Amino acid sequence: MLATLYAKALDAERQRPILGDVWARDAVASIDYDWTKTTITDRTSPSVTTRSLHFDIWARQFLACHDRAVVLHLGAGLDSRVYRLDPGPGIEWYDVDYPSIMELREQIYPSRPHYHRIAASVTDPGWLDQIPADRPVLALGEGLTMYLTESDGIALLRRIVAHFPSGELQFDAFNRFGIRSQWVNSVVRRSGSTLHWGIDGPGEIVAAVPGARLLAWVSPFESESFRDVSREYRVMARVMSWVPALKTMAQYHRYTF
Repeated sequence: MLATLYAKALDAERQRPILGDVWARDAVASIDYDWTKTTITDRTSPSVTTRSLHFDIWARQFLACHDRAVVLHLGAGLDSRVYRLDPGPGIEWYDVDYPSIMELREQIYPSRPHYHRIAASVTDPGWLDQIPADRPVLALGEGLTMYLTESDGIALLRRIVAHFPSGELQFDAFNRFGIRSQWVNSVVRRSGSTLHWGIDGPGEIVAAVPGARLLAWVSPFESESFRDVSREYRVMARVMSWVPALKTMAQYHRYTF
């Protein structure tokens, strides 16, 4: 959580930022922490900011078509997406994450109308009962699925589809090769985290979540958000794209129901 926040703060200080998240910059300035422990640098920050920008784009597309909807920001961490997107008054926005994270969010981010914090694990089935079920929903999980077990992740998606009349599921994932290779990810390794759920393609989600229909499945290298990265990143992407397992090591998923 702190690593992704710091990546966005570093980006905000760039002359030509990718995401331009000034809320992340201010949050980092307000937290007393040795940020070098995250292993994030200005050079590596685009791995985070291009992903966040991609899901900002998809979320804006959904909100442009649904001015009275519910947004479930799953595993929100310290992401400032609700402030970046600034949704209209017809949107009820819910950030969902552990109680300790919600306490920290209250200290560093302001309240705003139609914005709600739910202090719970996303895998706890009880919190969804608090959410009105009479509107379309955008359920967005960035940097979440790989930390869940497959059974918990599928159960979460099924509960959301069963609870709401319609909506979208948007999330990123690692393939199984990415899960097996997690030891090379310095951020994951230094945090002591363990990754569990690998998804090799959208067919696995469509088969497991009744009612879900694929809208888009793309590699980060194919995303609109990737066009502003450095030449170094573009060369790396071109080389990795030659190997299917590397091209889809990370994936962006979008479904409707």
